[in-house]
Amino acid sequence: MTWRVQVGGDEITAEHDSAGASIAFICAHGAGGNMSDRGLLAVSAVIRAQGVDVVRFDFPYKERRSGRPDPMPLLKKTIEAVVARTRSELRPKTLLIGGRSMGGRAASMLAADGFACDGLLVLAYPLHPAGKPEQLRDAHLPKISVPVLCFNGTRDALCTRDLMERVLEGVGDNWTMHWLDGADHSFHVLKSSGRTDAQVLAEIGDASGAWVEQWSRVTR
Repeated sequence: MTWRVQVGGDEITAEHDSAGASIAFICAHGAGGNMSDRGLLAVSAVIRAQGVDVVRFDFPYKERRSGRPDPMPLLKKTIEAVVARTRSELRPKTLLIGGRSMGGRAASMLAADGFACDGLLVLAYPLHPAGKPEQLRDAHLPKISVPVLCFNGTRDALCTRDLMERVLEGVGDNWTMHWLDGADHSFHVLKSSGRTDAQVLAEIGDASGAWVEQWSRVTR
């Protein structure tokens, strides 16, 4: 189902991928992607297979066909608008926010602000720019109080594993970190790894389903 969502003076497109569930995941795209890129569609499919409705959307700069991402305040405002529309249309019992890379970071900053959601699902968190590990994007992470599931590949140039593990020492027990062996920032693995991209996606789906089920039992 396609929605048109008002965000200030902009209007964006959102797509509801239904699993017929009472759990909805608002999934934001990365800086270089869009709501219909191959990677986001693949992630949506494996998460939806776990009984979770997925709502994908384009940020305003993608609607304008611009390559320059919107400022962070507008990225956050867009997620808020899509969440409001999702609550109105679907009335989910459980609502998760998150997404890929930049989109996941924007959602994490919303969660750190205390935005009303039930959990955060982040794919390829961009802890630092590629080649600049000293520029950490971690200051807000300890402020997140909702349950978090974060996927990053062990070859991700934007999230050095030892740095992320060090950052997580100062983050609460609500954060679950799942490392995808051999995967890069796009969740692609080399043939020499002995794994396939499809296996990585299946791992994301299985781990997401287990996390949602475990967290749901705790909060019932």
